[in-house]
Amino acid sequence: CLINSEITMGLLQFIKDYFIGFLDYETPKVMVVKNKKLGVIYRGVQFLVITYFIWYVFISQKAYQDSETRPENSVYTKMKGTALQGDHVLDMVEYVRPSEGGDVISTILRRVVTHNQRQGTCAEHFTVPNANCSKDSDCISGKVDFDGNGQRTGRCVPYYNQTFKTCEIQTWCPIEDYAAIREPALAEAINFTVYIKNAIHFPKFKVFRGNIKPNKRNGQKYLNKCHYNEEKHPYCPIFRLGYIAEQAREKFSELCRTGGVIGVFINWKCDLDLDPSECKPTYSFRRLDLRKNLPSSGYNFRFAKYYSKDGEEFRTLIKAFGIRLDVIVHGNAGQFSIIPTIINTVTAMTSVGICSIICDWIMLTFIDKNAIYSGRKFDDVRKKLLDSTHIHDHIFFFSRPSHFPQNSPSSAMAPPTQTCRREWPCDIPSPQCPLATSVFGHMHG
Repeated sequence: CLINSEITMGLLQFIKDYFIGFLDYETPKVMVVKNKKLGVIYRGVQFLVITYFIWYVFISQKAYQDSETRPENSVYTKMKGTALQGDHVLDMVEYVRPSEGGDVISTILRRVVTHNQRQGTCAEHFTVPNANCSKDSDCISGKVDFDGNGQRTGRCVPYYNQTFKTCEIQTWCPIEDYAAIREPALAEAINFTVYIKNAIHFPKFKVFRGNIKPNKRNGQKYLNKCHYNEEKHPYCPIFRLGYIAEQAREKFSELCRTGGVIGVFINWKCDLDLDPSECKPTYSFRRLDLRKNLPSSGYNFRFAKYYSKDGEEFRTLIKAFGIRLDVIVHGNAGQFSIIPTIINTVTAMTSVGICSIICDWIMLTFIDKNAIYSGRKFDDVRKKLLDSTHIHDHIFFFSRPSHFPQNSPSSAMAPPTQTCRREWPCDIPSPQCPLATSVFGHMHG
């Protein structure tokens, strides 16, 4: 019971001290510490904080500006070029998908063609699971294998001109895996050009920009002759496929074999405090699809061309390998504004206070004589006032009567008939209080 009572009293005292101390006011105390190591740390941290805000926040990140990072934009693309394949001349209608252009455009570099397919029955490919058979009962009628090419008829037939058999299926025959013809790659495609037209709008600042420099006289003639160059022709949005592959660090011959997806990044970084002509785009290119020895690496797609012969429908199935260009636009515009300037300036000035906090922690934790620094650093004014009042109430000051000369022989025999006065808060002998200490000791004795 005694222990519980002490715990309860201690808890009540803690709660009381907490609520009383909650209303206390704390103010920093200025204390000069003559310690060179601590001074070097303090100035070093100050230098780092100030350098960070001046160089990175204000100069690099332009924190004094109001910014907009989600502009409105539109993209239009068009590809040009011709290639000779055998006796056929291929133009952009043959190798460009989609033909209307947009922020995604692809070009065919190599084709695998299956000619003269028609609806009918034929043998399933032998690499399909459970397709090999020796009798009809091995093939379940009506079964559709999603790894295969069609619906099984329930018959076991010879695999075209081979000696082994596979299950018969109903599909477009002959199947692609058996009858496909691999055509050579379009080597001339390295000189194909793609025209990328981009317009961007920053609604907050009411600024419109385009990646084609306005030129009323020779604009079209200039676009017919130029190719993009970052230094010579920054406003010519016409790129060779070979240049795009080179900038993306890809081999064009490898892209012809497997295909690939390349991102065309248009970056608008506009400082609207400068002349509007300085707001111009920069371009970068990067391979987007995974290509490290994966079975699914590269880019390909299938499409078919349908025709009729003697009243029967036929098709030519084409598996195309090529380059797909994804045009991705990023925009960031900034202009001076007083509000972010004030906010970031105040933040910088406040952050300088971190230096004092760090140095105080070092001083009170690691520096020698940290106990002395702690005693000087933290003062309880309320306690000092209470102690001062207690001493003032118990110290009496005495004055000698004027009719006893100070140096007369009879003064030593004078009776102790002094009077008490509270004139000076004095606890040591002095000319004003010569007997203060002795009388204080006598009275308390």
